[in-house]
Amino acid sequence: MIEAAADLLSREGRDAVTTRAAAAAAGVQAPTIYRLFGDKDGLLEAVAEHGYAAFLAAKHTDRHPQDPVEDLRAGWDLAVEFGLANPALYTLMYGEPRRGTTSAAFRAGMEILLGRIRRLAAAGRLRVEEELAATLIHATARGAVLTWLSLPEQRRDPALLTAMRESMIAAVTTERPAVTESGPAGAARALRATLPEQTTLTTAEQHLLTEWLDRLAAGQAAPARVPPEYGGNGPQA
Repeated sequence: MIEAAADLLSREGRDAVTTRAAAAAAGVQAPTIYRLFGDKDGLLEAVAEHGYAAFLAAKHTDRHPQDPVEDLRAGWDLAVEFGLANPALYTLMYGEPRRGTTSAAFRAGMEILLGRIRRLAAAGRLRVEEELAATLIHATARGAVLTWLSLPEQRRDPALLTAMRESMIAAVTTERPAVTESGPAGAARALRATLPEQTTLTTAEQHLLTEWLDRLAAGQAAPARVPPEYGGNGPQA
């Protein structure tokens, strides 16, 4: 029934997806639609979830990309291509706030995006914090597709999509790695070097963070602690 409704949506548009038409296309009685989905809106919600599952199946995940920035570009392009290939479905999925976003497929897709962002961060290429990066990437892809679909065909210039993608890349990533050495030691050294320039932390907080970063940079283990019941009262050298 969901596939029949999705096919109606693709061929004839959203207005064609009525409970009566969907039931007829699926070869069932209309009460079956109401029993399973409640009403037309419930059916459309199920179609949106079906769309997220189809999009998830089209995604390719490379856990060890040679270039995490190019991997982000490829993921963004894939999202846009899916939208352009499935305009009615994509508009249903992303044209209304939170439509289908509670589905497991949507959450899985977001985890793939967050994985790309974490790899950018690990490579020292992330300019903003991870949650903001995810929002920017998601918003620019959705905005690009919906804007493209809203334009008359003669005004659909591919340069629009390229410009939006590259604007996102510039906002989210750095041209050069902020950390030249992979792993926590390299990240600690990079942060340690810029720590004197910050004004967010108090002096005490800065001293404590400096101690932690020095330990991470040197690859040292945390000092052992002797429990008080054994005569200890704190870290032991």
